[in-house]
Amino acid sequence: MGIKSALPRYELYLYTAVLGVALIWAGSWIFEASSENIDRKAFKESVQPGWHYFGRKMDAADFEWMMWFSTFRNHILFALAGHVIFAKIFSLLAPKHRSLIFGVYGGLAVLVTMGWTYMALVLSHCIILYSVALVKMKWLCFAAGLSALASIKLEPYNSWQEALVTGSFDLQDVLFYGGCGFSIMRCMSFALENCDRKEGNYTFCDLLRYNFYLPFFFFGPIMTFDKFHAQVNNTQLTRKERDMWNITTKALLHLGIILVVDVCFHYLYILTIPSDMKLVAKLSDWCLAGLAYSNLVYDWVKAAIMFGVINTVARLDHLDPPQPPKCITMLYVFAETHFDRGINDWLCRYVYDYIGGDHDKIFKELLATICTFAITTLWLGPCQLVYIWSFFNCFGLNFELWVAKLFSLPPLSTIEGFMGGAMSRRIRGVFNAANFWTIVLYNVISLNSLEFAKLVGRRLIFKGFPLSTLSVLLVTYCGVQLVKERERKEALLEDPDPVKAVDGGKEKAE
Repeated sequence: MGIKSALPRYELYLYTAVLGVALIWAGSWIFEASSENIDRKAFKESVQPGWHYFGRKMDAADFEWMMWFSTFRNHILFALAGHVIFAKIFSLLAPKHRSLIFGVYGGLAVLVTMGWTYMALVLSHCIILYSVALVKMKWLCFAAGLSALASIKLEPYNSWQEALVTGSFDLQDVLFYGGCGFSIMRCMSFALENCDRKEGNYTFCDLLRYNFYLPFFFFGPIMTFDKFHAQVNNTQLTRKERDMWNITTKALLHLGIILVVDVCFHYLYILTIPSDMKLVAKLSDWCLAGLAYSNLVYDWVKAAIMFGVINTVARLDHLDPPQPPKCITMLYVFAETHFDRGINDWLCRYVYDYIGGDHDKIFKELLATICTFAITTLWLGPCQLVYIWSFFNCFGLNFELWVAKLFSLPPLSTIEGFMGGAMSRRIRGVFNAANFWTIVLYNVISLNSLEFAKLVGRRLIFKGFPLSTLSVLLVTYCGVQLVKERERKEALLEDPDPVKAVDGGKEKAE
C-alpha cells in the first residue's frame, strides 16, 4: 500500500476544512463557559489576576507551569546561565575535562540549593547502586533500584526522607522528589549498562558526572548512561552547519509558545473548568470534548516546552538529548503515547523491548507491558488514579496487538487485499478515530480526575449518541486521515519504492 494508498487531494481539503471548523466551534464553547463563569466561587483559588492590559483573570490551576515560568523562573535562569558560561569556558580550555566540570558545577548547585543533608541522601543512593553495579547482575540492579525508588514514593519512608532533607525554601519538596527520582533512574541506567560492559567497570566518578549534570538533574529528561557517556566524552566539539541557528530559533520558538500559552490562559480556563463538576455537568457535549482534547494538547505543550528549554542548554553542551514527545494530535496508536520521551526511552531499552523482543508475540507483549506499567506506576507514585491509568493504557497497548493479529488472518486479510489502498486507509481511519478517543479518555484520568473522564465518556458514548458521538468521531476521522497522509509522505521520502513504503509509516503499529 504505497503510492496507491494516497487519498484524493479534494478529500484532504475537505478533511482540513471540517477539522478547522470543529476546533473553532469547540473553542468558542470553552471561551463562552470561561467568560460566563469567571466569578464562580469554585474559580477563586485557580483563576487569579493576570496581565492587566488583557482585562481578564488568568487560569493558574497548573502548579507546575506556574512554578517553572513564574515562581522558579529566575532561579532556573540563573543556574542554567551559570552552567552555560562555565561549560563554554572549559569546553574551550580543557575539552577533555568538560564532563568533570559539568559534574562539579551541578553538584555545587544542588548543594547550595538543597543543603548537605539532601546531597548526602542522593550520594547514598549513588553509592548503594554503584556497589550493586559491580556485581554485574541485572536482576539485583533492578531490585536495588526499585527498592530505592519505592523509598521516596511509598509511605512512611518518603515523608521521613522529605522531612529530613527539606528546609524553608518553598520549592524544596518539589525539587526533592524530582531530584531523587531522576537520580535513582539514572543510577539504575548506569548499573545496567555496567552489567553489559564485558571488561572492567565504569568508575564512581563516571556515575557522579552523569548524575549531577545540572540541566537534567531536577526535572529530566533522563538520558541513558551509554548515550551520555559517549557524547560527554567526545572531544571533537564541532557543530553541523546552521546548528547554532537551529538552537537559537528553537529557543525563540519556545519563548513564543510560552507567551501564547499564557495568553490562552486568560481566555480559556481549560484547567479550572474540569475541576468544577457542577459546571461541567451543564456544558454541551462539544465543550466537554474540546476540554478533554485541549487538556491533553496542553500537557503535551507543557512537556515539549519544559524539556525543550532543558534540551536547548544540552545542545549548547554538544549533547543530543531525548526529543520532546509526539503531539497528542498526531497520535492514534497507544504504542506512541508518552509525554516524557526520556522515561519512555529508559523503559523501552531496559524493560519493554528487552522482554517484548519484536513485539509480535501476544504473551511476550503482555508480560512486557505489565512489567513496564508496573515500573511506571511506581515512578508516578502508587495510588488509585495511577492504578486505573496504568491498567487502561496497558490494556490499550495489548488490544492494538490483538486487533492487528486478527486483521492479519484470513478472511479479513484477504478482503483487505482486494481493496484499493485508499479504501483500506479509510476503513483503518475509522478504527483509528475510535482509538484516538480511548487514548484521550484514558489519559484525561491522570490529567484531571476520574469523575471528569467518566462524565466525558458517558456524554460522548451514551447520552450523546448518535449525534454527538458520530459528529465527534467524524471530526477525529478527518484529523487522523490528515496525519496518516503526512506520515505516508514521510515514509515515501525515506523509501521512494512504493512497494516497500509502509502506508502512513504506521501500518505495523496498527
